[in-house]
Amino acid sequence: MQLFSPVSLGSLDLDNRVVMAPLTRLRAEDHGVPGELIALHYAQRATAGLLITEGTFTSAGAQAYPGQPGIETEEQAEGWGRVAAAVHDEDGLIVMQLMHAGRVTHPLINSGLTIYAPSAAAIEGEVRTPDGAFPYPVPTAATEDDIARIVDEHVAAARRAVEAGFDGIEVHSANGYLLHQFLSPTSNTRTDAYGGSPENRARFGAEVITAVAREIGADRVGVRISPERNIQDVFEKDAEETRLTYEALVDAIAPLGLAYLSILHPEPASSLVQDLRGRFGGAVILNNGFTTPTTREEAHGLVNDGLADAVVVGRALLANPDLVRRWRDEAELNEPDAKTFYGAGPVGYTDYPTL
Repeated sequence: MQLFSPVSLGSLDLDNRVVMAPLTRLRAEDHGVPGELIALHYAQRATAGLLITEGTFTSAGAQAYPGQPGIETEEQAEGWGRVAAAVHDEDGLIVMQLMHAGRVTHPLINSGLTIYAPSAAAIEGEVRTPDGAFPYPVPTAATEDDIARIVDEHVAAARRAVEAGFDGIEVHSANGYLLHQFLSPTSNTRTDAYGGSPENRARFGAEVITAVAREIGADRVGVRISPERNIQDVFEKDAEETRLTYEALVDAIAPLGLAYLSILHPEPASSLVQDLRGRFGGAVILNNGFTTPTTREEAHGLVNDGLADAVVVGRALLANPDLVRRWRDEAELNEPDAKTFYGAGPVGYTDYPTL
């Protein structure tokens, strides 16, 4: 296998094995509508084998950040349709990452709607809102009826995205957001069918993934996980507990025949990551860029050593729209400017030069 060789992830036929990571950029227009700027950003990067959008909220109550795009309304779907068309005009593939913030939000961000989490425990620290920084609020512990409704919201969002022209969906179960919150025994202290044992804590995520797969076809559904990420107060510091939890999740979704499992972990060759890969039994794409950007050499190694079917790349592709060409030709790279990662406008978003 070579980094620049084709690969199939379910029904997604990639020209190369460089996958654009879902990168929070917060450039949506009013009401979470993606505009022409977002369409240009993704179209510029269409030579990557697959593009994954930034986390896209499934309902207004699920929004985590000002400027985040959504996929709840017709106006949002129309905006995303223009994004998908722009990528397809460049012969690219694009999937939408569906995301529910859970407790990683504030009423000044999510339209004042109820903030749901597995348990009524707030994140320590402050959240930035349009009106300044405030302590994270204590969320409402979701009832089983709430959980069923949130599953339905993911299904409706997935259907809307596919109808807008997207090639597939990635379910966000990582980085401290709602599905990840259910997985951790520190953020999930429930004692019902969705808490307690590893199998129960994995239940909600498995239900979301299964429902989305049934709605749009499993062969165009991916899942992103980040075991041991320890972010946003979602702690997974007990190695055995973490392993059992993620084994339960992967065992529950493996029979579905999903397009791929995306794993974010700094040690892709670790026994945990490779155990999960074996249990999944399908295509696995890896992202090792925990604290530093993934390099060309690392990307080649992950594929050539048989650790992954494709490599998920974030900052290098953010700063180099033509990264595949640059890596193939061993050309000099643009450096990403962290000061422009988030916010409005084209600077640091669509103005990085190509060769």
